[in-house]
Amino acid sequence: MNIAVVILNWNGKSLLKQFLPSVIKYSKEATVYLADNASTDDSILYVKESFPDVKIVTNEVNGGYAKGYNDALSKIDADIYCLLNSDVEVTKDWLTPILKNFENDNNIAAIQPKILDYKKKTHFEYAGAAGGFIDKLGYPYCRGRIFDTLEEDNNQYNDTVPIFWASGACLFIKKQVFEEVGKLDEDFFAHQEEIDLCWRIQNRGYTIIYEGSSTVYHLGGATLNTMNPKKTFLNFRNSLYLLVKNVPGNKVWFVILFRMLLDGLAAFRFLTQGKFLHFFTIFKAHISFYLNFSTLIKKRKKLLKGGKYYSIFSVVWQYFILKHKHFKQL
Repeated sequence: MNIAVVILNWNGKSLLKQFLPSVIKYSKEATVYLADNASTDDSILYVKESFPDVKIVTNEVNGGYAKGYNDALSKIDADIYCLLNSDVEVTKDWLTPILKNFENDNNIAAIQPKILDYKKKTHFEYAGAAGGFIDKLGYPYCRGRIFDTLEEDNNQYNDTVPIFWASGACLFIKKQVFEEVGKLDEDFFAHQEEIDLCWRIQNRGYTIIYEGSSTVYHLGGATLNTMNPKKTFLNFRNSLYLLVKNVPGNKVWFVILFRMLLDGLAAFRFLTQGKFLHFFTIFKAHISFYLNFSTLIKKRKKLLKGGKYYSIFSVVWQYFILKHKHFKQL
């Protein structure tokens, strides 16, 4: 199997300077690509001059994570794609166990490595940690990270296990499956599009796994930090997009109603904290959801029926009421 490590870049010269050397050094088994999302800085020139072996694919517009990767990957031929954020440091032999898993099990469609925090390397990182899951109300959470609680890495997740979703910060996926399930949904722009992709992969009967013997370090927040109103908008809107498209059967309407009520509570919390812009951003996210509802219903009808959930009903209840902060307490 041949593998393409594809780094999506938008005006990220400083990140490429910092993180690309580790990718070049430890990815001898792969071809490394820079997928440039219509940058206006000189990051392409920098890569051409500093890393001539890196292949460059240019996109005409900045369509965010989803369109950016869809456009770039359509020009890249490989058995396996690794969608790698530009703010990720990789480690020695990180690709070896990943490739071994793909070779040993044809049903594996996607894999995520262990993702630790670049700023605090003893702890898991927010975006993916030790593999993603989802509760019955559609809230995503991770082994090693529930809401804002990040566990210390004490080798408790040095295993290889099935997961529900793999982080878009470092996502390995078979090209054939990526195309079969319809690629990334460009209406998401960015945030949670990888969960939508993984849900569709699950519905096709494929397996997604976490591989704990492969480690990367993610800086996080390099494109949009956690308190950016645009990130708040995308997270709240896209979570509703995700549910309409993928929750099976008539239960979808109960889940949507419940989630919108909880969104209202979140908005009120922002209000009490004096974060007025984030309060109005949630309202704006719901308006966008209503405006795009008919499009979402059309997408829902095209998807295969079925879908998986994990047993936990509400991670919100577990975390905020029962005070279960670690994955093994759920």
